[in-house]
Amino acid sequence: MYAIVETGGKQYKVQEGDVLFIEKLTAEEGSTVKFDKVLAVSKDGVMNFGAPVVNGASVDAKVLSHGKDKKIIVFKYKPKKGYRRKQGHRQPYTKVQIEKINA
Repeated sequence: MYAIVETGGKQYKVQEGDVLFIEKLTAEEGSTVKFDKVLAVSKDGVMNFGAPVVNGASVDAKVLSHGKDKKIIVFKYKPKKGYRRKQGHRQPYTKVQIEKINA
């Protein structure tokens, strides 16, 4: 059994027990979050698609930790003009574990 959920503007295929790194949530570590935007659910080989979401379906997940991703370098450059800009960025994330898919 798996589901496709949307959170943080992205879609994830999840199963029970999966660990995901998603866009940062405001939930405390150790708390439980519920994802209500379930786009599709597969149960016993039968797919159930929503329009746009599946009615009554949700996914429960436990927040394991918060953190920051690896640093990426944003470098802008225009040749022969003396224009150079270097900037770093670390994207914040939330690590969650999928506990239950309610379909």
